[in-house]
Amino acid sequence: MRRIDPAEVPAAPVAAPPASEAPRDAIGDAEAVAFRRDRLLAALTLIAGAGLVLALPFALRGGAEFFLPVTAALVIAIALVPMLEWLERRGLPSALAAFLCVLTFLGVANIAVASIVLPASDWVRLLPDRIGRIRETLAPMMRIYSQLERFIDDILRQFGTARHATRTVALEQPNSLLGIIATSAPLAAVQMFFAVLVVFFFLSGWSRMRRQTITGRSSFDGAMTTARAIQEMVDATSTYLGTITLVNMALGLTVALVLWLLDMPTPLMWGGIAAVLNYIPYLGPIASALLLALGGLMTFSEPWYAILPAACFIGLHLIESNVVTPMLVGRRLIINPLLILVSLSFWAWVWGTTGALLAVPLLIIFKTVIGAAGKPDIAGFLFEEGTLTGPPHEDHPD
Repeated sequence: MRRIDPAEVPAAPVAAPPASEAPRDAIGDAEAVAFRRDRLLAALTLIAGAGLVLALPFALRGGAEFFLPVTAALVIAIALVPMLEWLERRGLPSALAAFLCVLTFLGVANIAVASIVLPASDWVRLLPDRIGRIRETLAPMMRIYSQLERFIDDILRQFGTARHATRTVALEQPNSLLGIIATSAPLAAVQMFFAVLVVFFFLSGWSRMRRQTITGRSSFDGAMTTARAIQEMVDATSTYLGTITLVNMALGLTVALVLWLLDMPTPLMWGGIAAVLNYIPYLGPIASALLLALGGLMTFSEPWYAILPAACFIGLHLIESNVVTPMLVGRRLIINPLLILVSLSFWAWVWGTTGALLAVPLLIIFKTVIGAAGKPDIAGFLFEEGTLTGPPHEDHPD
């Protein structure tokens, strides 16, 4: 009987996979590659964005001579857009309407500066001569304080606590106001002229720029989103600045009237200072109260009457901040106080007092733009499901 060699036995045919499974595997591999590519691009975007966020404050602070007037001019221009659109609806050309807006703003600003700066220079000049009166006015309070301090020292001495030696700190004499103005006036004049030009050209080209921005979108949804973001930004910023300006003007006039009744010199100057500083949340009213207390001590000899101007301002500010402003602004522009404090501290660190004045308008602009355009999904850069608590993947059997 012939033995069969196993090599001669034909191999059993291997069943080929169904034709539908091969394209499915190829599609799965392509999706996995695309997913990994998207995750890599998202990580690179996150790293670049974090670097930009960390470097931007130092760039803004280092280039304040350029960024500060440009930013202030843009905020002012956005606040003037409703007036520009009102003039354009009356048939005025864009350039003429922009010129009238700039002229109105400069007129109001010059009146405010003239009513504050000129009397304030007289008060600064009188300050060295009024130091003796301030010391005499505060003498009763200082005696009460010294008696309280002596009483506390006696108690601490009885418990064997050594009294710390008092250190004398010598204050360096500040530079003269004339010297400060002489050194900073040329740069300030150039920056102001540059800011005025930015406001004019922004307003004169506003309608054309907005139309090109909207029509330049590739889709209808993109155009509608852009138009909504622009309109909401303008409405929120102009509404806030216009309402706060009216409230601050009313507060300043009321403070001036009260100080006039108290026989305080230059009441319009003090009202203007209170109105301007009220643009700075939290810190501005505190500075106004301290300045009014100093002015009262320089003017009146009785200590309790000298504190009366500051006390009246504090009462008026409490009414304004708790009743008038919430009633006029409404809930649409209510901002988290924590965000206001963070924005205030950030912009004050970057640009000083001017940055503090711009803190809330810039916060409203950023908040409105992000709210209209959509908040970025930061977690989606790091996690697959786009959230920190995404549902876990389940392994399905083949």
